[in-house]
Amino acid sequence: MYKIAVFVSGRGSNLKSILDSFPQDENEVKVVCVVSDKIDCPAFETAHQNNIKTYSISNVNKEYYLVYSELISILDNLKVDLIVLAGYLKKIPDELIEQYEKRIINIHPALLPSFGGKGMYGSNVHKAVFEKSVQVSGATIHFVDKIYDNGKIIAQQSVNIGNVNTPKDIAERVLKIEHQLLPFVIKKFSMNKVVERNNRVYLLN
Repeated sequence: MYKIAVFVSGRGSNLKSILDSFPQDENEVKVVCVVSDKIDCPAFETAHQNNIKTYSISNVNKEYYLVYSELISILDNLKVDLIVLAGYLKKIPDELIEQYEKRIINIHPALLPSFGGKGMYGSNVHKAVFEKSVQVSGATIHFVDKIYDNGKIIAQQSVNIGNVNTPKDIAERVLKIEHQLLPFVIKKFSMNKVVERNNRVYLLN
């Protein structure tokens, strides 16, 4: 069984796409916990419906929140193989990145390295893409390192946005791609078919 932890900040549509792709009663890929920077994260409802443990995390001591050192211990005890950032809006601290080097991935709603970096998330990304009159957008999955949206790209998928009228139109098209791409890449990780050589990342058949 390949165990993943999913980090979210919002409603968790990518979490749902993962659960739809990997039924939790099968011994393939299992979501063992869902982590958020919020106490009342909407995605927790999806987690609870699937009997998945949830944790709220903060960089500082707060009532009802874990600090990252506590979370690392929990993830270790759960024997997490991969951390998946699926709409998680906070920067991952260095201590977690060091503990899970090359085992944390993020999905970004644009074609990196364009439209990435601090502050470039969610609707901010789609607004920037729209205002540049970009004709093609898409989703990127990359390794997480100590710099925002800087880790090596694992997979990308594009979509034509030449005829959109609003940033919301872009968001809807890109989200459909995210829901396809993220489970695909997780499946590759579970099969040990994500490799790095010649300074590039390859997905094996």
